[in-house]
Amino acid sequence: MTAPPLPLKTMIVAGIMSGTSADGVDVALVRIGPRRRTGGSGEQNDLRVALLSHTEVPFTAALRHAVLAAMDALSTSTAELARLNWRLGIAYEEAVRAAIAAHPCRVDLIGCHGQTIYHQAAPRVYAGRQVACTWQIGEMAPLAASMKVPVVSNFRPADMVAGGQGAPLVPLLDFVYFRHAGRGRVLQNIGGIANLAAIPAAAVLADVIAFDTGPGNMVIDAAMQELFNKPYDREGRMAARGKVLPGVLAEALQHPFFKLLPPRSAGREQFGAAFTTKFLKACAASSSSAHDAIATATALTAHSIAAAYQSFIRTRMGGAPVDYLLSGGGARNLTLTAMVAELLAPMGCSVGSVDEAGLPAQAKEAVAFALLAYQTLHGLPGNVPSATGATRPAILGQITHA
Repeated sequence: MTAPPLPLKTMIVAGIMSGTSADGVDVALVRIGPRRRTGGSGEQNDLRVALLSHTEVPFTAALRHAVLAAMDALSTSTAELARLNWRLGIAYEEAVRAAIAAHPCRVDLIGCHGQTIYHQAAPRVYAGRQVACTWQIGEMAPLAASMKVPVVSNFRPADMVAGGQGAPLVPLLDFVYFRHAGRGRVLQNIGGIANLAAIPAAAVLADVIAFDTGPGNMVIDAAMQELFNKPYDREGRMAARGKVLPGVLAEALQHPFFKLLPPRSAGREQFGAAFTTKFLKACAASSSSAHDAIATATALTAHSIAAAYQSFIRTRMGGAPVDYLLSGGGARNLTLTAMVAELLAPMGCSVGSVDEAGLPAQAKEAVAFALLAYQTLHGLPGNVPSATGATRPAILGQITHA
């Protein structure tokens, strides 16, 4: 039997996010509490979410290499995964301590997404049974013991058990923080994978739709590493020096993922090493310029974002003005954001950044997992079924006590 929701109280929550780009850890210190007395009803729109500080702590080169090697690996060892699981726990603890050192406060709760190393939302046959699975690693027991507060983690499985994709999980924050009475809002995060949440004007929670649009920085970063031995294309400078290869772009956009209806989720399984190898071979066959390959990878992200809006979102926005707000590492890529703006402008979208709406782009996902941890601790659902495809609201995550 599920316990009834607890009365809401104001807390300072540390939200931790490390994404598929494996750049490092984002920590958001967030004050969350009821906007007005709710009598324990737990209505999400009654919450006030205020970002106190945001801290970025990059992975060491060795840890980033280990994380990338573990993602969708064809072979590895149980010892390697066990060590990585605990090593990530150390990284999360260090990141939280750095955040508190920069903004001294007493943290009441921690929400940690963990590091996704495999996500398979659609069931496949394994050992004689249909299995869907997801795995976010990072040992939470040392973090809880060290900080002396509960840690909520492993958010995705509960949604999958309820029939959802286990992603995206940021739409609850999008709804709480960004909904507007007179304007439609689309929150487009561009991390390793790109995902959006669409919130029509004056929406209720059931109106929200969210899904992965396709590759974000994943293919661009992999191409930069292969062709320029650099981790990413800073501000899109390399892409700006190249030309988009139309034939290669058109072929890449035929990937089966782009034909899937929402809700849908993607990862390195679709757009990781195998995809990038094939993509770069096609670029090399069409042009000798490495800059053209980067420009085409950037265009793939931009066109897949615009196509997702055109196909699945545009008619849902009801003719209201639409603010298309970007976040994630890709929001710093000026060539990419210019491409996105150019493609969406004819559809009536005003492209900007979540920074302009009061939430720093790089902090957004960490804030989301602070909010989800708050929901879990109070016995409240954190998924948005219209976004994940779940059949019901679900209380997400597992609590590791201090």
